[in-house]
Amino acid sequence: MRADFALLLTAALLLDTFWRNNGERASKGPCRAGFSQSFYSVPISRDVLQGRAVARVEFDDCTGNEAVIFQSSDPNFSVTADGSIVARGASASLDEPVQFKLTAHGPHERVWETVVQLAPIDPPPPRQNNNEVTNEAGRGAERADEEPFPATPPVIKFSSSGPVRSKGLRRHKRDWVIPPINVAENSRGPFPQMLVSIRSDQDQDISIRYSITGVGADQPPNEVFSIDPVLGKMFVTKPLDREHRSSYHLRAHAVDMNGNQVENPIDLYIFVIDMNDNRPEFKNQVYNGSVDEGSKPGTYVMHLSAFDADDNTTANGMVRYRILSQTPHIPIPNMFTINSETGDIVTVAPGLDREKVSQYTIIVQATDMEGNLNFGLSNTATAIITVTDINDNPPMLTSKTFSGEVPENRVDAVVANLTVIDADQPHSPNWNAVYRIIGGDPTGHFTIRTDPVTNDGMVTVIKPVDFEMNRAFVLTVVVSNQAHLASGIQSSLQSTAGVTISVQDVNEPPYFPTNPKHIRFEEGVPAGTSLTTFSASDPDRLQMQQMIRYSKMNDPADWLSINRTNGQIVTTATLDRESVYVKNNIYEATFLAADNGSPAATGTGTLQIYLIDINDNPPALLPRESQICERMNRNVNGVNITAADADTDPNAGPFVFELPSSPSSIRRNWTITRISGDHARLGLRYQIYLEPGVYEVPVIVSDSGNPPLTNRSVIKVKVCPCDDNGDCTTLGAVAAAGLGTGAIISILICIIILLSMVLLFVVWIKRREKERQTKQLLIDPEDDVRDNILKYDEEGGGEEDQDYDLSQLQQPDSLEHIISKPPGVRRVDERPIIPESQYPIRPVVPHPGDIGDFIHEGLRAADNDPTAPPYDSLLVFDYEGSGSTAGSVSSLNSSSTGDQDYDYLNDWGPRFKKLADMYGGGDDD
Repeated sequence: MRADFALLLTAALLLDTFWRNNGERASKGPCRAGFSQSFYSVPISRDVLQGRAVARVEFDDCTGNEAVIFQSSDPNFSVTADGSIVARGASASLDEPVQFKLTAHGPHERVWETVVQLAPIDPPPPRQNNNEVTNEAGRGAERADEEPFPATPPVIKFSSSGPVRSKGLRRHKRDWVIPPINVAENSRGPFPQMLVSIRSDQDQDISIRYSITGVGADQPPNEVFSIDPVLGKMFVTKPLDREHRSSYHLRAHAVDMNGNQVENPIDLYIFVIDMNDNRPEFKNQVYNGSVDEGSKPGTYVMHLSAFDADDNTTANGMVRYRILSQTPHIPIPNMFTINSETGDIVTVAPGLDREKVSQYTIIVQATDMEGNLNFGLSNTATAIITVTDINDNPPMLTSKTFSGEVPENRVDAVVANLTVIDADQPHSPNWNAVYRIIGGDPTGHFTIRTDPVTNDGMVTVIKPVDFEMNRAFVLTVVVSNQAHLASGIQSSLQSTAGVTISVQDVNEPPYFPTNPKHIRFEEGVPAGTSLTTFSASDPDRLQMQQMIRYSKMNDPADWLSINRTNGQIVTTATLDRESVYVKNNIYEATFLAADNGSPAATGTGTLQIYLIDINDNPPALLPRESQICERMNRNVNGVNITAADADTDPNAGPFVFELPSSPSSIRRNWTITRISGDHARLGLRYQIYLEPGVYEVPVIVSDSGNPPLTNRSVIKVKVCPCDDNGDCTTLGAVAAAGLGTGAIISILICIIILLSMVLLFVVWIKRREKERQTKQLLIDPEDDVRDNILKYDEEGGGEEDQDYDLSQLQQPDSLEHIISKPPGVRRVDERPIIPESQYPIRPVVPHPGDIGDFIHEGLRAADNDPTAPPYDSLLVFDYEGSGSTAGSVSSLNSSSTGDQDYDYLNDWGPRFKKLADMYGGGDDD
């Protein structure tokens, strides 16, 4: 019991010292809602009992804490309504500090938070020397709280003598948790600056080496704190910044020269004391807010907030707000005020009018040190407050009366324009006008549309007006806004006006009272029949009497005509219900009625004639051709025929099918059976055999009209042999076409012979081509005279044989005129020195038709070849003069008298064989 009492007493003393130092600082100044501190570090006993209060936090919401609810992030600890922290778990031992967050939920969804750290400590040791250590440590910690850097740094001793090497067991004493060491930020030094001395009770017996570990020592940021390993003095080596790091947790170690631990490590908590080194900072430089015009004093407008990086549990971080200026100063300079603690801007005076001032600019100042302008740091921001429009100005029409005019029968025409003024914000629901007609238009001929740009009202005709019915309309119009008027605002007397609309008379077209007009007639009405009178009326009753003329506009079948003056409809052709122009028994025609007004007007009318069917079309049979097996098969034999009639009931089916009585072979060989009202089956009688072929079978069909119409139709039936399925075979189909078996066989033989002839001709052509390849010509080589040039001596004619200019044959005295000629053929007896001409090459296997072409090409090449003998030169002979006594050689005549033997030609060789055959035949010819 004594040990527990001492433990509780020590914890109470430490808590009292901690709360006194921090509570006094928080109690200064006006009430500030929230926890007294943002961080609580509370030393407690290692042995925590369930249900016992281990610490207490201070909280004030400035309203009595009646609706405040506390919540802990650690389920092992809870918070009561007075701020006491109670252990909820079972009895346990804390080996390390516990840190958790406390949250306070207040009214209006306001939330505050703080952090609590519970540091475990041991109870006071019973011996006197240990008490002195504890007191000294406590006094050192207390001095450290009072001064950031005390004149005499406290001495912290290890609370136990450490492990002792012995063969027996010994109980080790528990360590103390040293109260936090406070260090002011932004210190100017000099550095390093001593904070505390650490000593061990064994330093008098053995050499001790001291060291520290943790963030700021051997962990980043490194070397913020250092320790003299021999003397145990701990220093801070540089200025600290609380906004960068607000606390440090280090551990002090004591070892001997061999590195053996002689004391248990102790925990050192170093808190950085805040200095006012940060100005309040607004999140935005410009804030935008709005408030309705006409708002009452105290109306919330907007919220501004500034953040101070300094400790908000001290005056360094406590920000206060105030308004520096307001622009414009209308209606008064102080239309708004700001809550100094929360930053909420509210109105303080009436008179906000958007039509006078639509926007205010306010300069707000935020100052820390709880708003102390002498010591605090300040910053400013701009708040732009827009005065929003409310519908406090009713729309007013610019005139009490408006007028307009409209031609009759006109729709979607604007006949009058209503103008309105509204002082509210343009193009908003408070400004947009809505027009209504509240009188003078019971039948709804007019409506008023709003021009979205000008806000004018456009009186528009939506239903045609008739001058003969109403010559004028007097409308009562009221205008309002899309939004309702604000509370307390009454409608203006200028929101109502009268609108007079005059109706102009125009020439209206004639109209057919009954349109379309329906009449019924039987088809077959002959031409010249009067059907009806289709007359029109003129709606212009107040004008002078007008005349109406009729004409035909659309008559698809050209069956009708209309009288121009009275509209009588007369047929011009027979009406036929089965015509393609009749749809669903109705024939439709359109007629035109025109008056003689100025300008002339026309109207159209439609006449629909319902044609009643009569029995004027005999039935017809389908199909007209079919095929049937030559032998009767009750299952598949027969031809299904169908009767069709262009008429409708009762002039159509059911139909009667029958075979004619003549010729008698029809009924003897064929039979017809009715299947239904429109269908029958035509077939061969049982055990009747017909030769394959085409048979024309007449069938008589009658409809059900009164009287009935009868039609005799001929159906061509092909009788053919069939297979097991009842289908005609190929041979049977040919036989059914009208050919017998003998004829079919003959046709096949002819086809075979024709194919054989074609084959023989092809073989002959191939053989002939082969013979052509073996020899070049089909004639005897001795008779082949192609390409054989016969050369004879050129002797010229006698002097008097021809009338030639022999002077051209004489040798010229000079050859200069010949030599001076261009290169070519010279008139000398020599071969020209020029390239030889190319003669065509004879093909190896010529075609008979190519012989003539080959000869002509050779002749053409020889004629154009100057190198061929006689080289295109003139043979010069001596001139013998004229008047030769010798007779002309041409005057010699061969004697034709007597027989001459030409057998000697046979001895001249093969070249004269042909001549010998011609002349040496003797009597054999």
